[in-house]
Amino acid sequence: MPIAHYKPRTAFLLLSPWLVTLVLFWIYPLVYALFLSFTKYKTLSTETIWIGLTNYKKLFADPAFGQSLLNTVIFVLGTIPFTMGLALFFAVLLANTKRFQNFFRSALFLPSVTSLVVIALIFTNLYSSGGYINTLLRMAHIPFPEKGWLLEPNYALPAVMVMDIWVSIGYYAVLFLAAIQNLPKDYYEVADIEGASRWKQFWNITLPIIKPTIIFAVVLNTIKSFQVFTEIYVLTRGGPLGRTSTLVYSVYENAFEKADGMGYACAIAYILFFIIAIFSAVEFRMLRER
Repeated sequence: MPIAHYKPRTAFLLLSPWLVTLVLFWIYPLVYALFLSFTKYKTLSTETIWIGLTNYKKLFADPAFGQSLLNTVIFVLGTIPFTMGLALFFAVLLANTKRFQNFFRSALFLPSVTSLVVIALIFTNLYSSGGYINTLLRMAHIPFPEKGWLLEPNYALPAVMVMDIWVSIGYYAVLFLAAIQNLPKDYYEVADIEGASRWKQFWNITLPIIKPTIIFAVVLNTIKSFQVFTEIYVLTRGGPLGRTSTLVYSVYENAFEKADGMGYACAIAYILFFIIAIFSAVEFRMLRER
């Protein structure tokens, strides 16, 4: 039956499963969390006390929130450039690889589809005081943290960042590779005739054309990095001395480990929501201008 023959009632009926899911699992939790952010909600008794902007005022006077915010920003700014740069490098490398390309692509993508908990447990062993990393550094007579990388305040967050970069590279490399492989060949043929070097071809042809994919990847990675949780939960639980606590881990800690912290956790979640929105908008604008 042609689409024009469908009545609005029929269209609404066909869309109703998605609409119900949207309302129940997205819109309702979003609105209810906003309401809870203005209350003191006691989880065990479900008692709700309206306290207005108290939770938001408390945020900006809470040193733990300030530390979590700082750690999160450091994590985002410290991982995205390396993740995007290495992913683009490997994508270009794979695009110019003729033999065993499928094998190398699968090997690079494997960490992205492996359970993050499993990977974090492996890295916990690697970062321990007697792990492989310290063993190799000891053999090379290079200084290393005796207690282990995750127990040293100055090394814990960078260690988590390195693991996140390693896990994320493959996913974005495959995105970039797909974009590069779909580029028109005519541009490169003309560039070869004009005598353009590989670097000029990459800078003046490849990058401008795959720019939409780069924008998508950067924004997606920004959102993911701001929401980092599993790595922190498995590797450090926010320690040592709160140096790896992030905003999402702070939401979890206040919501589920404190009897009356749900409202405060919702306030943190909404602050995070606005931070992600601002960062994403700025990245869209900067990348489009460039």
